[in-house]
Amino acid sequence: MTEVLPQPDCGRKAGREPLELEESGSKRPPNTGARLWGRVRNKLLRNKLDPQTVETKNWHTDVIEMNGIKVEFSMKFTSRDMSLKRTPSKKQTGVFGVKISVVTKRERSKVPYIVRQCVEEVEKRGIEEVGIYRISGVATDIQALKAVFDASKELQKLRRAKSLAQDDPTYNKDILLMLSDMDINAIAGTLKLYFRELPEPLLTDRLYPAFMEGIALSDPAAKENCMMHLLRSLPDPNLITFLFLLEHLKRVAEKEPINKMSLHNLATVFGPTLLRPSEVESKAHLTSAADIWSHDVMAQVQVLLYYLQHPPISFAELKRNTLYFSTDV
Repeated sequence: MTEVLPQPDCGRKAGREPLELEESGSKRPPNTGARLWGRVRNKLLRNKLDPQTVETKNWHTDVIEMNGIKVEFSMKFTSRDMSLKRTPSKKQTGVFGVKISVVTKRERSKVPYIVRQCVEEVEKRGIEEVGIYRISGVATDIQALKAVFDASKELQKLRRAKSLAQDDPTYNKDILLMLSDMDINAIAGTLKLYFRELPEPLLTDRLYPAFMEGIALSDPAAKENCMMHLLRSLPDPNLITFLFLLEHLKRVAEKEPINKMSLHNLATVFGPTLLRPSEVESKAHLTSAADIWSHDVMAQVQVLLYYLQHPPISFAELKRNTLYFSTDV
């Protein structure tokens, strides 16, 4: 993974927008900006393959110029293992990097507040946004939202003092105001980041090998039994949150003619996020980083796609089946 930081060039505009500058007397060829960024991307790809670039941990500065426009950028290589690492939060008072069971117990909710609010906002004004969940939001906006959701220590004290539920207006006024003003892609990015930073995947490390085996079954009836049994095996907070997200993604896909996000596109975006095992588990059953990005990623996408294409799944029905199976022994 190559990180890039565009640097401003004195006397000229730099960065990603706008690159097609109009100046008096200028006859710059059309599409200069797009062609210039094409050169930047090609340079990045060459540098990613350069062994010296891969080995160094320092920032490397470079300049590309075309038709009077100069772009200066800094980049460094980050190993794929580091970019995929799930890191538990040292502070257990927030929501990012904290086990979902801890968050729901603290909030006295079935689905984490951050998940409910981001989903609600996306469905309110982003469900027809082209490329929703695929197009990245601005990183600074996402980090700002993360900080707001994570700043819960004082809010917890307030709830305890006034016996407030987390849905109380006193609690969520500032968050709701910020969400209403934020770019919808940043909100979608915050939701993805929350699941990506869980200390273990939503579908759990313990069940990961079974999901990989279940999705590979060729017999439809055997696959159905296995995949439903795996859902029943999830802890309640994980299962309820997964089903909540599943129905949301189905509603997003219903707008595919407008937002261009099919079930497969959404599975591609969310599959690895919900299934990718934590670092310890990754070492146990993955032999190399290449495995993550080939067979395993395709399987992760297929697992989520299976559930997205499945008829509605009821938590109550799953639990009734659990009781049936547990008594019919």
